[in-house]
Formats: sequence, structure tokens, C-alpha cells
Amino acid sequence: MKSWFLRERGMSNSGYKIRPMKRDEMNLAVEWAAAEGWNPGLNDAEPFYAADPGGFLLGLKDGEPIAMISAVKYGNTFGFMGFYIVKPEWRGHGYGLKIWDAAVASLEGRNIGLDGVVDQQANYRKSGFSLAHRNIRYQWNGEKSADNNLSHGQYSVTSHDEIPIDTLVSFDRQFVPEQRSDFLRSWITQPHSSAMALKYGDKLVGYGVIRQCRCGFKVGPLFAETKDGASLLFCELTKGVEKPVFLDVPECNEDAVALAEEHGMEIVFETARMYTQSPPDLSIQKTYGITSFELG
Repeated sequence: MKSWFLRERGMSNSGYKIRPMKRDEMNLAVEWAAAEGWNPGLNDAEPFYAADPGGFLLGLKDGEPIAMISAVKYGNTFGFMGFYIVKPEWRGHGYGLKIWDAAVASLEGRNIGLDGVVDQQANYRKSGFSLAHRNIRYQWNGEKSADNNLSHGQYSVTSHDEIPIDTLVSFDRQFVPEQRSDFLRSWITQPHSSAMALKYGDKLVGYGVIRQCRCGFKVGPLFAETKDGASLLFCELTKGVEKPVFLDVPECNEDAVALAEEHGMEIVFETARMYTQSPPDLSIQKTYGITSFELG
């Protein structure tokens, strides 16, 4: 994966315009992400756009799309940035800085989060971001399962549609700074995916989603109140799917790291989760897999 953090100034931006993306242009965003090696989901465009239809910016040079970025608003207090891409032939001319500044301005007054590559931390700090923790991307090829000797007890895994959506949205709220009901409704019902709920007795204690990507599948989110529950949910989600499987784990959750290692997963990438204000109060110790690097 690559990150382009352009800081050139004093270059001509004549004919350069920035505006919100239209829905059909989100397909272009996903294609550009694939070209950068980010391995997006096959159907990411629809739920991403549902999160905030005005939260994706496109930079056009004489009408040609050359740059993009996301600045998705959650509620009234939070925003998340991602999809920061400039077409290779237009890099080094200040267009990235222009669209970056526009994205930051659109989120003025909010706490802003992002997942950036580690070697760009210094640049993000210059824009007011501070490191909260690292996220580690693990890859699993299915050679080993840690669930063989797991006692399920009263745990059970069901389809998401057996849980009222309001109950799922309420449970999800402890993992995000603001409610994201529109996104969640679209995320759990997208094609080529499976969303499952984890129950302990009659109580909802976790849920997870797995979606097909350009290469293999990604699990995200993977939220659970215990490691055993998360492991059961992971096993059910990944049962019978094409490998490899990817899981993005907050490094500060030792149980989540242990779960990945117990399944024989290997580290392939990492990001720096950063915020412009204090890190929000989230249930990181129940986060075994984040939703996505693009939207948090």
C-alpha cells in the first residue's frame, strides 16, 4: 500500500476544481484504491457512500478526475479521512495538498481520525494529528484453526437478520464515536458478504462481517465481549471461504493479537490510527477487527 502526502506549494492549480463525488464516481474511487494495492471489497462503494453521500471529494483538472479523498462525517462531532489518492502522473504538483486542505476544512470543529501508513506519521503530525495506536493487518491462509478445543458453552452464532437492526446499531455504538446506522445497514447486507451475530444465551455479545475482496476476504468489523466469543465468531465467518483472509487488529488489544497468532495469521501491513483531538472513548479491548482502514 502507498500513501501520498503532497506538500508542494506555489505551483499552478489553474483549471483545478474540487467537488463532492457522485454515487457512480465512488466506483472510480474503489478502482483507484485497487490500483494502489489496497484490496478493496467487491461492493465497498455502496456502503461507503451510504455513510455520508457528501463525504467523498473529487479533484478535477480541466474536467478530468485526478485526485480524491474521503472526509466522512459521523454525527455532529466526528469525522474520518481516507481514500487519499492522486493519479501518478499528477503527483508533485500540489493537487493533493489542495484536496487534503478541502477535506480538513469540511470537517472543521470535529475530532478527525485516519489510518495512515506509519512512515507518514510525521507529515500527519504537521497537520495536527497525534498517534493513538497501531493497527496490524494479519493474513490467514487457513492452515490452522484455534477453535478445535474451544468450549462454546452458551455461545451461539446466528445470522444478523435474526437480531433487530436497532439492537445491532446500539451494540455497535460502543465501538464508534458516533452512531453509523445508515452505513451499518448497508454494510451488513452488501452482496458477496456474510454478517453474523454472537449471542450468549439471549444476549447479543458480538457481531462480525466478512466480505469478498479483490483478493480473498476481509473480516471487519469483529467485535466481541470476550476472546473466546471472538474466536468462535471468526471461525464461523471464515468457514468455507476462499483464502487468504485478512483481519485488521488494534495492536493495543493483546487478546486480539493473540487470537490472530493462534490462528496462524501473519503480519502483512500496519497503519497508524491518529486523531486531531484526544482519542475517543471506544471499546478497544472488545475490538478484534476494525471495520476498514478507509472509514475507521
